[in-house]
Amino acid sequence: MVVLNKIYTRTGDAGDTALGNGDRVAKYSPRVTAYGTADELNSVVGLARLHAEGDLDSRLSVIQNDLFDLGADLCRPDLEGDAAAEYPPLRMTGGQTARLETEIDAMTAVLAPLRSFILPAGSPLAAHLHHCRTVARRAERLAVELAATEQVNPHAVTFLNRLSDWFFCAARIANDDGRADVLWIPGANR
Repeated sequence: MVVLNKIYTRTGDAGDTALGNGDRVAKYSPRVTAYGTADELNSVVGLARLHAEGDLDSRLSVIQNDLFDLGADLCRPDLEGDAAAEYPPLRMTGGQTARLETEIDAMTAVLAPLRSFILPAGSPLAAHLHHCRTVARRAERLAVELAATEQVNPHAVTFLNRLSDWFFCAARIANDDGRADVLWIPGANR
């Protein structure tokens, strides 16, 4: 259980912050940048939800919770030390990615196959979901970059990769099941 009695602590005033295991690192470290971008993505999903209703809004709510799980995972280095930790660290699982894949397959089943790339446009919800997709891709790139030099749960990276695909499909669903997608016309403005 998280209890926040005080919002500011002054412990980061010198430009460093604590990771989930208590280690202190610079606020610009690759790990902080990776989980900070997951947090940014969560905020962008919140904006998308302003335009979502029903089942799609419910699924976005689940994704927001998953993104908090992702941040908790990324802020905790030392995967080998998990078993010895006082509290078991929260780690992303393959089940979270599998759920996304099931939902992607269901969305894809109602969408016509693409015959062109699409522009990140259309309905307000679709535009916001495309924004979510691009921030998810950035979060993935940062997690992959972090994994090149530090330990990262591979399920975290896979989740981000699949999540951007989920947002792409959801944006098409928000564009009248793809019928209102805005198609790219190569060289149209030459």
